[in-house]
Amino acid sequence: LMTVVNYSVQDTFGNNEFFWAGTQWFEEVLASERFHQALMRNLIFSGLILAIEIPLGIVIALAMPKKGWGVPVCLVTMALPLLIPWNVVGTIWQVFGRVDIGLLGHTLEALGVDYNYVKDPVDAWVTVIVMDVWHWTSLVVLLCYAGLVSIPDAYYQAAKIDGASRWAVFRYIQLPKMKRVLTIAVLLRFMDSFMIYTEPFVVTGGGPGNSTTFLSIDLVKTAIGQFDLGPAAAMSIIYFLIILLMSWVFYTVMTTADQEKR
Repeated sequence: LMTVVNYSVQDTFGNNEFFWAGTQWFEEVLASERFHQALMRNLIFSGLILAIEIPLGIVIALAMPKKGWGVPVCLVTMALPLLIPWNVVGTIWQVFGRVDIGLLGHTLEALGVDYNYVKDPVDAWVTVIVMDVWHWTSLVVLLCYAGLVSIPDAYYQAAKIDGASRWAVFRYIQLPKMKRVLTIAVLLRFMDSFMIYTEPFVVTGGGPGNSTTFLSIDLVKTAIGQFDLGPAAAMSIIYFLIILLMSWVFYTVMTTADQEKR
């Protein structure tokens, strides 16, 4: 960390010679249109991920059995995507989406759908989003399922006696009881999606163009591809502060939820 801080306020031309730069790199990064665009991609991506994965996770959790042999089968099935390493997930979807040999790409082409994530930015975004949904919706499902199975049967029995509809049961019994796990799911998925790197880097490399170049990918390109250590270090610190802010929000929300529960 201190090395990054050191690079962020200095400039080097090699031969282990450093020159004081002050806040120059921070000013350049914060004023950079490239940084703003990458940050906006992160925010849009995280927003789309939450809008898809949270409702989908709730629906799947509600559909899962609460008793019987189907419970362990469903839990194991849901856990499988979470056990796959990130780089392997990227490789799977890279091959899966190829038009020549990939099942998805070849099928879409056979149906007359013009799909090519290598050339079309929209297709690249759709591929990355679907890949993330496939990989991480299971986490939301498992968290929601844990909240559902913790609800005592007495609540459902009382609702049945009162003649409550399924929507009323969900709104007044299940949803309030899932409030805490949903808070955890939302914040975990937001933070994780905001830091996404490996999967889109493997699938698209940040392309086509810069359409899927998120902050993490832009940081790696700046540090390793261009060897601009000063701007990369400044960007790292700014990125770190953003994550730190989100962590503080996570802690604050969780603390508030605990206090309300008591």
